[in-house]
Amino acid sequence: MNILAIGNSFSQDATRYLHQIAAADGEKVRVVNLYIGGCPLVTHYNNFIHDKRSYSYEYNGESTGIYVSISQALRSQKWDVITLQQVSHKSVRYETYHPYIDVLAAECRRAAPNARLLIHETWAYEDGGSMLRNLGYEKSTDMYNDLHSAYAKAADDIKADGIIPSGTVMIDLVGGGMKVHRDTFHATLGGGRLALGLTWYSYIMGRDISGNTFDTLDEPITKEEIEKIKAAVGRAVKN
Repeated sequence: MNILAIGNSFSQDATRYLHQIAAADGEKVRVVNLYIGGCPLVTHYNNFIHDKRSYSYEYNGESTGIYVSISQALRSQKWDVITLQQVSHKSVRYETYHPYIDVLAAECRRAAPNARLLIHETWAYEDGGSMLRNLGYEKSTDMYNDLHSAYAKAADDIKADGIIPSGTVMIDLVGGGMKVHRDTFHATLGGGRLALGLTWYSYIMGRDISGNTFDTLDEPITKEEIEKIKAAVGRAVKN
């Protein structure tokens, strides 16, 4: 299974453990993340139009030191899954998705006609943080509701093959009292990234992750927290 994420630090969070989670389940998954910190769809669009080699090529959760363009990455191998996403602070505003996601989706389908094109739903910021307040929200649930709606509309517009419900899992865990943000917006290196990786794996592969044994995290968490994460993923991804 070859997965290409055209994203930013949020797809970096989501793909950090993905290949290891798959390996623990006996599956071989190759994951490439095209990384530019804080990159919105409009910048992905401009980079594509001008064929800029602006993306750090991250392979299986690690930086390679290689920089590529979107076109180079699309041509580099046969992709089974390609993901698109909006930058988190613009994710709540549907009008920021177009026409950029339309052009990118069309190019992904042209270059990789057999790949599933998925939307990566990003997540809401932490309650009480300045990042959340700067967007005009008092509660993370309100931000989640708006981004969830915007992603659903955009996915329908481009006839995406599905939406990876990362934001749904993260807000579920927040509601259960678990800390999943490391700086009020990125995922924690342990539980947050594990939750995202399990969500991607379960959704893309169609697998139940309740028995997945991967737990070698950059920031250790408890067994009880791992079980909470698996339960939240199970609620969001109904295989």
